[in-house]
Amino acid sequence: MSSEGPYHNEFDFEFLGNTTGEPYLLQTNVYVNGVGNREQRMNLWFDPTKDFHSYSLLWNQRQVVFLVDETPIRVHTNMEHKGIPFPKDQAMGVYSSIWNADDWATQGGLVKTDWSHAPFVASYKGFEIDACECPVSVTADEIAKKCSSSAEKRFWWDEPTMSELSLHQSHQLVWVRANHLVYDYCTDTARFPIKPVECEHHRH
Repeated sequence: MSSEGPYHNEFDFEFLGNTTGEPYLLQTNVYVNGVGNREQRMNLWFDPTKDFHSYSLLWNQRQVVFLVDETPIRVHTNMEHKGIPFPKDQAMGVYSSIWNADDWATQGGLVKTDWSHAPFVASYKGFEIDACECPVSVTADEIAKKCSSSAEKRFWWDEPTMSELSLHQSHQLVWVRANHLVYDYCTDTARFPIKPVECEHHRH
């Protein structure tokens, strides 16, 4: 998902290239006001090439949750009360593509794309968007008014139960991160000698 412009917001699911026989890495990233560099990578508990799986985003005023087959794998929490920007007032579109990132994506760029396997195909089914429809042309204030729950209208994603993970989901997230997380920008002291401020406060 992404908005437009130099200070865009963006939520990414990215399958990185792999060497034959090695696990596929799923990378997630979050951009807020044009600033990204919030990558997390994990190996999945299944082979994503063998069957269709569900990759979902829950985005509301309180959190952004990345889910795989309804299991949360990452949570980006609204911490505006601590002065940390949160993506909430830009309309976003949904995009999907295959792109060549062999300068960095596979083993840090060591393994290049084998073009003899082209054409490369991505297939989708069960695609669904359940959201507040908002033209790009409207202002941030209009977006907030149109897409916020009120006495007259309630959006399911604004319900109190959607403001944080359930206890079961929290346990799932802990399991995923303990068993499948292989890279977290929050712990990369080579890239970030000073820990990014949101990492100081995130529970996960």
